[in-house]
Amino acid sequence: MASTLVDYLDSVKARDPAARSRWEILLYPGVWAVAFHRVAHWLYGGKLFFLARFVNHFSRMVTAIDIHPGAKIGERFFIDHGFTVIGETAEIGDDVTIYQCVTLGGTNPSTGVGGKRHPTLKSGVVIGSGAQVLGPIEVGEGAKIGANAVVTKDVEPGATMVGIPARPVPIDAVHYSPGFVPYGTPCGEDCDPARARQCELEEQIEALRREVAELRPRRQSEPKVKSA
Repeated sequence: MASTLVDYLDSVKARDPAARSRWEILLYPGVWAVAFHRVAHWLYGGKLFFLARFVNHFSRMVTAIDIHPGAKIGERFFIDHGFTVIGETAEIGDDVTIYQCVTLGGTNPSTGVGGKRHPTLKSGVVIGSGAQVLGPIEVGEGAKIGANAVVTKDVEPGATMVGIPARPVPIDAVHYSPGFVPYGTPCGEDCDPARARQCELEEQIEALRREVAELRPRRQSEPKVKSA
């Protein structure tokens, strides 16, 4: 039990350069929110729904993080800061990192049947602040969701998504920053797909201008054919 806690605190420290000690990490609201959720989820599994909700509401008051007792959460899950909402049928893998003001939201099924309404995050996913991941979609292993992105479709493993609606970033994020990428955004690159496409078009236009400039002297030096 103690070794598991130490491993968890060390995993948080590896993802948060502001943390100077394990004792400091024990004060993080995200750590407490996950701890309360473990209790609430255990009660929820035992069909003690009122007690599970009571623990959930108490946790929300203390941490400003709302994790439904029914959500399934893997190992070493870290919520950096707070103000996050995680829905009932959400499933979260191991070593997932979520920043502040993120919503793992659900859809409203027209049939009235609950079912799977919330996202599934595979292991190693990073979700930046303010992102909204909505519906029964799957975010592949190692994927990154940039700040304020709105994701409503499945995300390929290892992809980096930005924008509204979210689209893959047209850069090699692994080459840019191997390992953990804070906030799910490779900040040293232009991560807006529209601006990246604009740059590509500008380069193509410039190449065409050079070709025209090279062809113009040749065209002028060619002898003109007189009509009969």
